[in-house]
Amino acid sequence: MTAACTRQRASLPFSPGFYPEAARATAVHADAMRAAGVQTGPLAGLPVSVKDLFDIAGETTLAGSIALKDAAPAIADAPVVRRLRAAGAAILGKTNMTEFAFSGVGLNPHYGTPVNPVDRQTARIPGGSSSGAAVSVAAGLCVAALGSDTGGSIRIPAALTGLVGFKPTSRRVPTIGTVPLSLTLDTACAMARSVDDCLLIDSIIADAPLSVPELPLAGLRLGVPGNVMFDGVDPHVAASFSAVLSRLSAAGALVIDAPLPLLREAAELNRFSPVEAFAWHRALLDQHEAKYDVRVAKRIRLGAGLSAADYIEMLARRRDWIARMEAALAPFDALIMPTVPLVAPPIAELEESEETFFKANGLLLRNPSVFNLLDGCAISLPCHAPGSLPVGLMIGGPAMADARIMGIARAIERLLQGE
Repeated sequence: MTAACTRQRASLPFSPGFYPEAARATAVHADAMRAAGVQTGPLAGLPVSVKDLFDIAGETTLAGSIALKDAAPAIADAPVVRRLRAAGAAILGKTNMTEFAFSGVGLNPHYGTPVNPVDRQTARIPGGSSSGAAVSVAAGLCVAALGSDTGGSIRIPAALTGLVGFKPTSRRVPTIGTVPLSLTLDTACAMARSVDDCLLIDSIIADAPLSVPELPLAGLRLGVPGNVMFDGVDPHVAASFSAVLSRLSAAGALVIDAPLPLLREAAELNRFSPVEAFAWHRALLDQHEAKYDVRVAKRIRLGAGLSAADYIEMLARRRDWIARMEAALAPFDALIMPTVPLVAPPIAELEESEETFFKANGLLLRNPSVFNLLDGCAISLPCHAPGSLPVGLMIGGPAMADARIMGIARAIERLLQGE
């Protein structure tokens, strides 16, 4: 992982927090330490961004909202931020995001929507909710971005901006010191430009490096759930994914059709975000709902009507579904599918029509959210042809399969890069 701390300010990715002088001072200090022969941390002086969902001491954690502007500043860094600093990271800024992390699109009416840098002709969404996080890396401002993933909020923007985004098993990384969306599904994680860079960040924020095996592609059993995960797929996404399957098969991997009818249950089961978000937001909504993005407030309000008995039943149904899914996944080394079934839509189209917004949001969240419901792990790799709009390939598995999934991802990344 190599980069120099930039002097360029990107107002939207770092709205509202931007710390260029502090980051530059950290980089200068790291250079001086290296010049003196002092051993430095693995991120010494490298610019890293932090999603404005995580506490930074002395700053108010806004979570992309204006409803929290009068909240007290954080008294301490979130543990994951503290670990990044200890590794030498130059924290360049707090990145913009979907308000309260509640959509996969990335629109923000309060601080603006960071524009996806992959298309110079059309202003396209970056994906969400870690929108500014993705743009900070895709634009070359940072080497990595700390974000969160409750239903795809790392993997969606990684797929749409051509980055690598890794969602580990949630229990591996602490979420203390964050504004929650769903206590059941929230995961602290990161995106970067390569599998190995994601592994490095994961080892730091989890405070426990994975022992990743070197896996040959030949003989790997890769399940392709060719039912609901491909509904509404864009032709460019379908062609890019098909090309990957051909290359995997030529390399000796066993690409196996895996219908997995259990996946059709996921959407109906996965109602944790609005229910658990409403529990956290109800007092704030009562006082400041007019300050919320109306699309966010509407989704949070969906959680208002569920009883305690319904919620307990939902938890039990999820445990049962996980057990059945893990049994169904046992014959495979991993599942592979498009991270999302579409390329990044133009921002204007989604701002102009609420119907278009919610249709795109549902499609963006559908595939990645399966692994959050599963309590699993998954990574998105870029798999598009050079010069075309980014497409993500998702590789995933059950809880605590992180090392195997990352070993497979590394092998596939090498194949796609022609190594």
